[in-house]
Amino acid sequence: MQNLPTTLPDWLALLESRHAETHIDMGLDRVRAVKERMQLAFKCPVIMVAGTNGKGSTCAMLEAMLLQSGYRVGLYIKPHFLAFNERARLNGENASDEQLVAAFNAVESVRGEVSLTYFEFTTLAIMHLLAKAPIDVAILEVGLGGRLDAVNVVDADVAVVTSIDIDHKEYLGETREEIGLEKAGIFRPGKPAICSDPMPPKSLIQHAEDIGADLWLLGRDFNYQGDKQQWGYAGRSQRRNSLAYPALRGANQLLNASAALAALEALRLQLPCGAQEVRAGLALVELPGRFQVLPGRPAIVYDVAHNPHAAAALAQNLGNMGFHPFTYAVFGIMQDKDIDAVIAPLAQYVDHWCVADLPSPRSANAAELAHKLQSLRPAGAKDDEFSAKAFANPGEAFADAMSRAKEGDRIVVFGSFYTVAGVMAARKNSLH
Repeated sequence: MQNLPTTLPDWLALLESRHAETHIDMGLDRVRAVKERMQLAFKCPVIMVAGTNGKGSTCAMLEAMLLQSGYRVGLYIKPHFLAFNERARLNGENASDEQLVAAFNAVESVRGEVSLTYFEFTTLAIMHLLAKAPIDVAILEVGLGGRLDAVNVVDADVAVVTSIDIDHKEYLGETREEIGLEKAGIFRPGKPAICSDPMPPKSLIQHAEDIGADLWLLGRDFNYQGDKQQWGYAGRSQRRNSLAYPALRGANQLLNASAALAALEALRLQLPCGAQEVRAGLALVELPGRFQVLPGRPAIVYDVAHNPHAAAALAQNLGNMGFHPFTYAVFGIMQDKDIDAVIAPLAQYVDHWCVADLPSPRSANAAELAHKLQSLRPAGAKDDEFSAKAFANPGEAFADAMSRAKEGDRIVVFGSFYTVAGVMAARKNSLH
């Protein structure tokens, strides 16, 4: 075997170079073959979470509530913002470089002639790392779809599908029915299959019935209700009352929290969680980039919204924030997204668009996007009332917004993980 990298950055660079040419080959045969050679198996309950939006929030709430309950928790979540280590968490802490390098070596030592994409390789490595760690529960976030996602070579004890909306059409299908079937691919016969989408596609329900999964539907098997002060969850056999709102802000977080509580209810015999621990977990949960409002003025909001469903939720959340004279959007997006439908709900809230090119060959062209956004200029608006400008990267777009925004204004960074990560990195660098 050739000399393998000894540092995490070198390993990641090797994986990126090795698979620059690899197109996503939808199918799990290669991943399953390597998994079997690695004898990868979890000795604890596994919760798997898929969905178009909300899966990261649901995973973070599960992690927080289980940690508060005293369990040792492994979490695989993606993508990362500033460091790859964010993808693998053990007991609330990011995995170390050394742990990840050892896991990469474990995959490479048995991979042989099997070609794996960057995502498949890193998924196997992180699942191996978690499976070998002394944990009581593993939480695995699905990347794309469900049925053919590399995570799905593991059998979940509880599978959760949060929301189903149109995204990644080239891989998952054009309709919610097609996408729902892909996401239902993580369900297993006889195991709890939880769906918190208020209008689940028929295909998802049918697939659960066809394979004999134990389907939990929002409104039928579990639901929530709340007022301005507190909320409550009701499941098949468990009620949780007088809950504080999750620390994650935003309109859809009670749907996500209900899905997480349904998963805990399904596992209540193996992993019982007390009322106080659940409250504390919801109050303390953190997840960067999901309607994350930073302290200080002007108000700065990070949101990784990059599809119409998420953009509509972001618009609703901005509408609930109160008055700001001007809103600046730092916006960059991939060209294969439904860009018009992402912009539409936000147009009424944004006065100044600072559009960025992203460090990806799939990035939409910032200059073309800025030109398109000029059409939103209200009749008679002066340049200090409306603008759309293009920038080479998110950091420069953010610097422009900061230079113009007054204390009472707000800056919303959205459109892609790359957009938010670019601004996070630029702000971190400027503080050093």
